[in-house]
Amino acid sequence: MRLGVLDVGSNTVHLLVVDAHPGGPPLPAFSHKVELSLAAHLEGDNTLSALGEERLTEVVAEALRMAEDKGVEDFMAFATSAVRDAGNADDVLTRIQSETGASIRVLSGQNEARLTFLAARRWFGWSSGRLLVVDIGGGSLEVAAGQDEEPEAVMSLPLGAGRLTRDWFTADPPPPHEVRALRRHVRAEIARLAGPLRRGGAVDHAVGTSKTFRQLARIAGAAPSSEGVYVRRFLKHGDVSLWAERLSKMDRGERARLPGVSEGRAAQMPAGAIVADAVMDLMSVGQLEICPWALREGVILKRLDMLADPETRGLEPRPDSAA
Repeated sequence: MRLGVLDVGSNTVHLLVVDAHPGGPPLPAFSHKVELSLAAHLEGDNTLSALGEERLTEVVAEALRMAEDKGVEDFMAFATSAVRDAGNADDVLTRIQSETGASIRVLSGQNEARLTFLAARRWFGWSSGRLLVVDIGGGSLEVAAGQDEEPEAVMSLPLGAGRLTRDWFTADPPPPHEVRALRRHVRAEIARLAGPLRRGGAVDHAVGTSKTFRQLARIAGAAPSSEGVYVRRFLKHGDVSLWAERLSKMDRGERARLPGVSEGRAAQMPAGAIVADAVMDLMSVGQLEICPWALREGVILKRLDMLADPETRGLEPRPDSAA
């Protein structure tokens, strides 16, 4: 079966088309990304602007046409932090569905964490033992830990790299006092909710997903993406601490010249590194491994599980609960 999944994120809208069947890995067949920066279209009253809605509608319509051209049989669309935060999200998504036919489901932060954890568990397998999975998005940070495919504890916080850059930094490079203030804020927020994640015992395998971790790993010397997904890539906490300091002293142009850093993500790399440094420190992670699969693959895997078991209903692993 050919499946299409549209991920409406804070930075990027990403269409991924895969060939898949229950019990087998989803094999990528087509990928299309648009740097929409949807979070930047949130207005002062936390509503998505008319321009943001117009651009999103255009991108969704284009994605549907592409999915049809690629022979997609089953199409799923979901939105994360930027749409989740918008006070007018329901109205916007209703209008988009009316104009394009696409039903976009808004995922909670907790379920983002659960689906990303599922993807990492399937990628690394049971031999990895107790997993800790960390994802730094544009709008939020998700962390999950556990022994099984369903994590024992999850945490979702509004500590995405793009959000923090917009809310805390007034210049590029950011002034040292703003960097220190953000560092204190991030660490206090993570420490406040980290208890349940730590109570389950020692972590056997720490995993990082998201563009932020992939770029930090590449800066620190990991293999480039051109070498393929099966090359193992690791990121040491010492390297993250070092680059969290260095990146905040560079301007956007200097960061964009680093290996693996895209121009569109260069501005938010200092904030992303600060979050990565904090979560690795507070969760006592000396090293994590980069996982090629993340939320999109988790959504696909959950859909395949549903196809294998028709009695299973719903995109999300279970109803929302407090982190």
